[in-house]
Amino acid sequence: MKNNRIFESCILGLCLLAGLALVGYLLSNGLLQFKSLDRTVAVKGLSEREVAADVAIWPIRYSEADNDLNRLFSTIQRKNELIVRFLKEKGFKDEELSLSAPAIFDRQGQGYAETNRREFRYSGTSAITVYTTNVSAVRSAMAQLVELGKMGIAFSGQDYESKMEYLFTKLNDVKPGMIEEATKNAREVAERFAMDSKSKLGKIKRASQGQFSIADRDSNTPHIKRIRVVSTIEYYLSD
Repeated sequence: MKNNRIFESCILGLCLLAGLALVGYLLSNGLLQFKSLDRTVAVKGLSEREVAADVAIWPIRYSEADNDLNRLFSTIQRKNELIVRFLKEKGFKDEELSLSAPAIFDRQGQGYAETNRREFRYSGTSAITVYTTNVSAVRSAMAQLVELGKMGIAFSGQDYESKMEYLFTKLNDVKPGMIEEATKNAREVAERFAMDSKSKLGKIKRASQGQFSIADRDSNTPHIKRIRVVSTIEYYLSD
């Protein structure tokens, strides 16, 4: 009877030891697998494209001066008509043109001390803005502004209010392809890293897409835009 109990106790002890060993193995293997999940590599993928602007905003501004206010308004009206006629001859439509009210400045009314030294009391500026998708027509017409200069129209320089502006409005059309390209580039970089470290590239742990940026290609070709996006992707690594 006593021997049976000793035998049963030995069997129970061996079972406990085997169970503990199994649990230890499973825990250690699980920890190793969990630890392997911590091995990651974060890479960046770049996509860049050059596209032509599809919208042009062209403010045409000029200045006039006179001592007679009525004559000044008449001159501005006449020159506005000349500019509109010029633009229509270049192919622009009425809906692409907008005329701003002239801004008149009275030096005497402003109380300037040097008013008597100036030749003209009144000065005025007027602006006609072209808003069109026909970018090539704008570039062509700009090269022919000398025709209006010969008619006595003195244009303002490229200040903030009269600066030519080119826009690209079809970003959504190129977004999917650029995101795919940036992701592909990021994976290629990650695969090279994995190969160099004698590892295997796993699934994506996390990914973030940077903002799209649109800028002029350079100062001499503002009608050509450069679009850029950078994606950051983190991959798991395994042996």
